[in-house]
Amino acid sequence: MQFCPSTMTMFQYITLFVAIIFFIIYNIWRRNKNVLTPNWPIVGMLPSLLRNLSNIHDYAALVLKNNGGTFYFKGPWFTNIANFVLTSDPMNVHHITSKNFSNYGKGPDFPEIFEVLGASIITLDSNEWKQERTLLHSLLKKKSFETTLQKNVQRKLQNCLLPFLDHHASKGVQVLDLQDIFERFTFDITCTFLFGFDPNSFPYNFNEFAEIAYVNAISVLEDTILFRQCIPKCMWKLQKWLQIGQEKKNKVALENLHQFLLKCIISSKGNEEKRRLRSSEDVEESDSLGLLQGVMNKAELGKEEMDQYEKYIRDTAITLLAAGNGTISSGLSWFFWLVSTHPIVEAKIIQEIKDNLLKLNENLIDNLTMEKIDKLVYLHGVICEALRLYPPIPFEYKCAVKSDILPSGDHVSPNLKLVYSLYAMGRMKQIWGEDCLEFKPERWISDKGQIIHVPSYKFITFNAGPRSCLGKEISFIQMKMVAVAVVWKFHVQVIEGHSIAPRVSMILRMEHGFKVNVSKRCI
Repeated sequence: MQFCPSTMTMFQYITLFVAIIFFIIYNIWRRNKNVLTPNWPIVGMLPSLLRNLSNIHDYAALVLKNNGGTFYFKGPWFTNIANFVLTSDPMNVHHITSKNFSNYGKGPDFPEIFEVLGASIITLDSNEWKQERTLLHSLLKKKSFETTLQKNVQRKLQNCLLPFLDHHASKGVQVLDLQDIFERFTFDITCTFLFGFDPNSFPYNFNEFAEIAYVNAISVLEDTILFRQCIPKCMWKLQKWLQIGQEKKNKVALENLHQFLLKCIISSKGNEEKRRLRSSEDVEESDSLGLLQGVMNKAELGKEEMDQYEKYIRDTAITLLAAGNGTISSGLSWFFWLVSTHPIVEAKIIQEIKDNLLKLNENLIDNLTMEKIDKLVYLHGVICEALRLYPPIPFEYKCAVKSDILPSGDHVSPNLKLVYSLYAMGRMKQIWGEDCLEFKPERWISDKGQIIHVPSYKFITFNAGPRSCLGKEISFIQMKMVAVAVVWKFHVQVIEGHSIAPRVSMILRMEHGFKVNVSKRCI
């Protein structure tokens, strides 16, 4: 058998080409085999990201630790994961969020990726964002709102959460998913302070714990936002057009949530009409029934304008539900896991409650006022410590408008994304010392027994600078009230063998839920 010269030449070229490619790949592998995040041709650092996806938060913390707090990630050529700077350096974060705030915005892709939130404070930028923030700030800072929030949480604890836990505790060993319970609780509380409407997401008979579509919708929307950031735009756009995969789930979730919010809006309008018929003495109290209720009644608008206004209310509600429901329930879940696995911390919380809230043998729930829970310094430290180690929002990102130099010396080009890891920042020796991985509430308390203030760009849980979280005080109020009520009455024990790990999501939920046994406490 003979080969023609041209065939032989082609075979030699192919062999030579394969040998060259093999040689290049082998040399890249040798150079990168001991590197935590190797940079490969075409695919960039994506293989390392995918390999560590299930443990992404700790992986990012390790990468940042090994690279001095700032790392330049090189993404593949064919996805939305373009090159970006990942940092946990507090000076870089301070620079991005405060000192050079005007140079770091949402970026051109942000509104499309976060489209599920509509035109709201999270998606807006520049003057529109300032106007929205000013409006929400004025509403949230009303004294009447704070008082009503406190009463709503007291009522929900007294009539719902505590009886629910008491029912299951009295039945002996029963497995509860405390994460799901907290999500339902905070969803109801958030709806109440937004609309003055409680959807009562808990089962009436305490047993039939069926899924509720509009409660679950929030986590589906969060998954969609993350999904859109991790795959090529053309792929999720195609899914949206064909209505398949995650985009189909997203459409169904939005429809369920929109139907629910329409019910809330109608309910709020009804409450507003009733309020108008009340005497002037009742007006001040009823004004605080719902955060959005006071701006709901716009009878002077035409139909088209009214439709636009209701869309604005709906978008704002979705954003505040996502912010107020998922973040607080996440914080409560990690708080109770850490407390349940640290008996000494639990004992100190109980003693502090005894010393400050039960001196006159009064009803504990009646004592859960803002003035009295502010005396619980140790509890405040425990909550801060839980939020330090497990921030509800583990990553934040900005996009540079113009070129810049970070305090770390890293160059930033226009349109480059900068991601700061809140999770990694809570584990930095530079900020928290050699014991940064320990759960140690005492680090928040001075020798004089007062809370130690840590700058927001170091304790970054509530963000920093002009975009710092407007709901910080609300979050602390709710978490403290729930913590006191539940810790005092019940002992929470994690089911043996149950795996606790962060979920890969926009909100730092537990991957497998928070499965526990609850028993009544003997004080």
